[in-house]
Amino acid sequence: MSKSDSETPKLGRRDFLKVVGVAGVASALPSQAPRAEETMKMPMPANAPAAGVNTNTGFLFFNPDEGAVITAIVDTLIPADATGPGGVEAGVHIYIDRQLGGAYGSAARLNMQGPFRPDIATPSQGYQLPLTPAELIRAGLVDLAAYSQKTKGNTFDNLQPADRNAILTDIDGGKVTFATVPSKVVFDHLYNLVQEGYFGDPIYGGNQGKSVWKMIGFPGVAGMYTQLIEQYRNKPYTADPQSIQDFA
Repeated sequence: MSKSDSETPKLGRRDFLKVVGVAGVASALPSQAPRAEETMKMPMPANAPAAGVNTNTGFLFFNPDEGAVITAIVDTLIPADATGPGGVEAGVHIYIDRQLGGAYGSAARLNMQGPFRPDIATPSQGYQLPLTPAELIRAGLVDLAAYSQKTKGNTFDNLQPADRNAILTDIDGGKVTFATVPSKVVFDHLYNLVQEGYFGDPIYGGNQGKSVWKMIGFPGVAGMYTQLIEQYRNKPYTADPQSIQDFA
């Protein structure tokens, strides 16, 4: 029996910001993307969009069905509200698509030689599956579709927000078993990607228009602020955030 809306914990923006924290912004840059100083050296096309604006919004890795589910997951984890932009509005689903279609998704920096011992490994020993992140998430979406259909009678993206929230809450709480891959491992990977996409530099697809940085007052990726310390000591520092593209 499903819980009522009043009994089901909400995965809302304030909870998301509370867990991640503003201090987590600096660590929320893409783990597999080029370093900022490397990216600054890359030539920008003559018709590059305005700084902080990502106009490439089509899926490159996900097929249409997968893209719809990822969009629904992002919307459930960070719904739009009066606090600031929702995850979909910020382009987090596009960030995830780009990451899974790139070096991160292909496990370019992971040891994929094994041995893999999820039965005895401790959390400190890291990822223990012989699947690349792209393979893991793709299999997880298939399992999520089957679970949603079985328990709610519809695909995840076609469920009401309360039902989507209930499923993700149960997965995060270890109450759901997927058919082929560990549900909690899939959720943890997606949750990390959502954090990165929401708070990372717009050049990677998420945080479009630097909207999230503006919401939390993060000044951006400039390497040095020491020259401003005395001027703004004990005073709020307000400025338009600067992204990697601003320095290109």
